[in-house]
Amino acid sequence: MAFMAETTNLMTIGEFSSLTRLSVRMLRHYDSHGVLVPAEVDSWSGYRRYATHQLRAAADIRNLRDVGFGVSAIAALLAARGTPAWSEALGLQREALVDQHRAVQTQMALITRLIEGDTSMSITVERRTIPAMTVVALRDIIPTYADEHLLWTRMMPELARQQITPTGPCGVIEHDDEYTEQDVDVEIFLPVASGATATAPLAVHDLRERVCLVARVVGSYDQISQAHDVLAEHLAEEGLAPLRNGMLAARHFNLYLTTPDEVPEEELVTEVFVPLEA
Repeated sequence: MAFMAETTNLMTIGEFSSLTRLSVRMLRHYDSHGVLVPAEVDSWSGYRRYATHQLRAAADIRNLRDVGFGVSAIAALLAARGTPAWSEALGLQREALVDQHRAVQTQMALITRLIEGDTSMSITVERRTIPAMTVVALRDIIPTYADEHLLWTRMMPELARQQITPTGPCGVIEHDDEYTEQDVDVEIFLPVASGATATAPLAVHDLRERVCLVARVVGSYDQISQAHDVLAEHLAEEGLAPLRNGMLAARHFNLYLTTPDEVPEEELVTEVFVPLEA
């Protein structure tokens, strides 16, 4: 009897739209994609009518749309309500939105800097002689610069397995001859005692003494691109030339003097190095 009562009290598309806060246009769109099909469509007039039991689905559709899911994803998620797949998909979308939020914050900060014409005081530059050092390293191609952590998760257990003890802060060497947004060739490293040895996949490098232009960054890693801007300005203003001999010692590199597992983001200290011609 309850089902019969519901079918005899169907809502027009306008009434359903008012209750669900979904426009008539969107309800037709969801119908055409099989996401929210009316309970009844009049064969003569084509009018769509909806049942009260569809209100929950409509609310879920609106909420999923508002957090960024497209029509095809919404259809799949509705079928997964009450299963682990539902929670997993929402969790992944939350992570994506966090990344988007961070990217927008970075863009806003850059806009402010461009408007004000001000170089952040959190970046300072000096010319410095870097002593010779021995490092143990792991090199590979990673999807983007932001994926450097993939190498660290491989390297740290290997250091423990080979009983290698670092003697200073970690860093990364950029091997690409140009900036690339995908398939980045990088080599992470840690200083070790002179004469140290390692086996694959790790390698040991002896780096000679170099004169470098160094940008010191306090705060988020998002400022590293800005640090390169500042370094470029100093190179141009002072008539300095980057070292170009094709050897490892000529590569740009970063040192992480503090890391996220040690301090809050605002207290991170990173140094960006550009080796110079003598």
